[in-house]
Amino acid sequence: MRRPARHNTPAGADTWSGTWVAERLGVELTGDERLPGLLGLALRRNPKRAHLLVSNVLGKHVPQAPSVVHGHGVELGRRVRRLLGEDAAGRAVVLGYAETATGLGHSVADGLGTAPYLHSTRRPVAGVATAGGFEESHSHATSHLLLPEDPALLAGDGPLVLVDDEFSTGNTVLNTVRALHARYPRGRYVVVALVDMRSAADAGRLEEFGREIGARIDLVTVASGTVRLPEGVLEKGQALVARHEAAAEGGRAAAAPSGPSARFPAPLRGAGDGAQAPTGPQSAGDLTRVDLRWPAGLPDGGRHGFTPAHRTALENALPAMAARISAALPEQAHRVLVLGFEELMYAPLRLATELERTTGAEVRYSTTTRSPVLAVDDPGYAIRTRLVFPAHDDPADGPGERYAYNVAGAGFDAVVAVVDSAADTPALHAPDGLLARLAEHTPRVLLAVVPSYVPAAPAAVQDAPERPATMLPEPLRGPAFSSYAPEEVGWLLQDLSDVTLEAPTEEREEAIQSGGAHYAESLPVEYQPSERYQQLFHDALEASAARLAHAVGVVTETVLAERPPRPVLVSLARAGTPVGILMRRWALHRHGLDLPHYAVSIVRGRGIDANALRWLAAHHDPRDVVFVDGWTGKGAITRELAQAVEEFEKAEGVTGFDPEIAVLADPGSCVRTYGTREDYLIPSACLNSTVSGLISRTVLRADLVGPDDYHGAKYYRELAGADLSVAFLDAVTARFEEVTEAARAEAKELLAADRTPTWEGWAAVERISEEYGIHDVNLVKPGVGETTRVLLRRVPWKVLARAGAGSDLDHVRLLAEQRGVPVEEVADLPYTCVGLIHPRFTRGATGADGTAVSR
Repeated sequence: MRRPARHNTPAGADTWSGTWVAERLGVELTGDERLPGLLGLALRRNPKRAHLLVSNVLGKHVPQAPSVVHGHGVELGRRVRRLLGEDAAGRAVVLGYAETATGLGHSVADGLGTAPYLHSTRRPVAGVATAGGFEESHSHATSHLLLPEDPALLAGDGPLVLVDDEFSTGNTVLNTVRALHARYPRGRYVVVALVDMRSAADAGRLEEFGREIGARIDLVTVASGTVRLPEGVLEKGQALVARHEAAAEGGRAAAAPSGPSARFPAPLRGAGDGAQAPTGPQSAGDLTRVDLRWPAGLPDGGRHGFTPAHRTALENALPAMAARISAALPEQAHRVLVLGFEELMYAPLRLATELERTTGAEVRYSTTTRSPVLAVDDPGYAIRTRLVFPAHDDPADGPGERYAYNVAGAGFDAVVAVVDSAADTPALHAPDGLLARLAEHTPRVLLAVVPSYVPAAPAAVQDAPERPATMLPEPLRGPAFSSYAPEEVGWLLQDLSDVTLEAPTEEREEAIQSGGAHYAESLPVEYQPSERYQQLFHDALEASAARLAHAVGVVTETVLAERPPRPVLVSLARAGTPVGILMRRWALHRHGLDLPHYAVSIVRGRGIDANALRWLAAHHDPRDVVFVDGWTGKGAITRELAQAVEEFEKAEGVTGFDPEIAVLADPGSCVRTYGTREDYLIPSACLNSTVSGLISRTVLRADLVGPDDYHGAKYYRELAGADLSVAFLDAVTARFEEVTEAARAEAKELLAADRTPTWEGWAAVERISEEYGIHDVNLVKPGVGETTRVLLRRVPWKVLARAGAGSDLDHVRLLAEQRGVPVEEVADLPYTCVGLIHPRFTRGATGADGTAVSR
């Protein structure tokens, strides 16, 4: 097959890709200096507007690096989040415009992080109710439908974020807001676009309209400017298009494609271009169908709504799906195009970004379109080449032409066409269909089909109900909540950062032991470590990082073997959260598995957060959930979780949650899944929030946490200067490679061994409780981690240390010294140490042996 010569796309040309139109029609772009890099110009067959602004970063008409396309949307989303503030951003809904901005809007939702996404559509879906619609007056296809699976999606009172590729006159946005506000009124809208090209006359209309409806309307764009259109430009443009069509038809009649494409033939090529199409399409043998194994129930896009839970599911599935595409590419494929399909922009984009990240190929991304544009093979024109083929998705407006621009002549070694199943029709595979047209210009065509998502239970035709009080919010994520990266953990908590919850240690202890308050109703004052104590932490981390990495590997390998294929990690906040992140990192670095990870609250005597379980059950299969904690002491939380899950299942009728906890260290022999049963220092136990993402322990108080709320916690932003959370994680992660072989071998041995819990720790605690006259096992805190907590948060009586215990107790001895707490060595202690709280605590009280209780 003769290969066409590769041309430079407008995005990569030295000449501005608007020069050709500007010189012939006098059209000018003025404004932001970034505009020429973002936009080119072309002409189109449209009776309402002759010129077309062609984006170089949208991934529609111009093949572009997928990371550039996705990155622009994500950054716009982050800007919206900063504009709205965390509370409002957490209640926002993103709405993108079909067809051009469906992928951009989805990327903006990614940048917001917690926002559900919906895009308008021009494809009616049988049995799905229309929740609204509006007109785009200048578009080639004007009618937009809104078909959310959940009618409540648009009914909330949070901000509505409207995303389009360009903001030209403002008419489309005004039509949208007018239609939606009449049905779902709200107080704030944010309009997002890559470029704001409104004229001076149009600039004030949006603000004026906002005042008219009593709502605030903000605008967020990458760049702004105006398009100067000389008098008579529409007629001149139409005449110019007609002349070029006629010239192309006469000059290339022999090579013009037959069938539907003859009505708008291939472009007239400039001298010296040299790109020629082969005499006919490739054989069917050159088409490779790739089975993506798209996750069941995952929407193909935002036509019916796309939630953050859907986003997590897609992120988890992307590596494997991209690997299947990569395996089907020819070895010599150095330049690859992933070609999306009309409204199906986001799924192909994310597949392309993953290919770009994981392969050595030069990956580009664009999509087909229904918009007819003149193609002129000139470096100063944005649309160099055009492929024409019949519509293949049985569109509502009947058969017609569709187009793929700047694909022919671009020198792609392979094209991956990604369509939804509704478009996988005989017309797609016909001799004049898209696949045949692609095969004329590339050695290899791959076809990947994404199942077209249709809601299982379409909503009735009715107004969307008010948002119910029990509609639970999406997880909080960093950097808005915690210093962890947003992908590392989602916190199923409510943010109580603005509430004063701290109380002096003595007051808390007295209230807790007198029965006047529960320990979860207040917070201890955050311990500020001395320079000497901080050095102990760093020394301990350096000495134990490899040992910790080994334990992380053992417990993660065990979980992956027993809970395949993709467990959902749910850590018990907050001590379990660093461990959950490390387990997630192990799965990602050692297995390429991007596991979902959430943090939930569990409170001794009050149980686990039932609303968090409800959210998990609604977004994941409960059978996939693996609860994670840092360590076991006597096993109180293990028992608490088992009881709470049983009560939840009885009350909710939801089954499948396994109350078994996976822990890094199980010195009390309370669980089956662990990294070690040794009782040694886990450095994350040395500190409080500054090694736990700057998050407090969880809070459960009736005046702050209602029946439809998550448990609460605080984010100590003011402690950012002392934060060691990520440093701790990175130090352990850096040792993964050196311990992998040993960790996998030990996990394999454990999987074959009897790991039945003996509960010997509980028996030891009961014995100690009686021996020291405490008579309350809740005041006996066994193990290095629990002893550290006693010294940091409670009013300790004494510390029992195993005789001969070494450096693992250096920080315990220092804390005990600072608080005036005696350390008593015990020869036959089953734990490395045990912290004791005296049961008869009052101010100035003495213990059973006459020792003064420390204040």
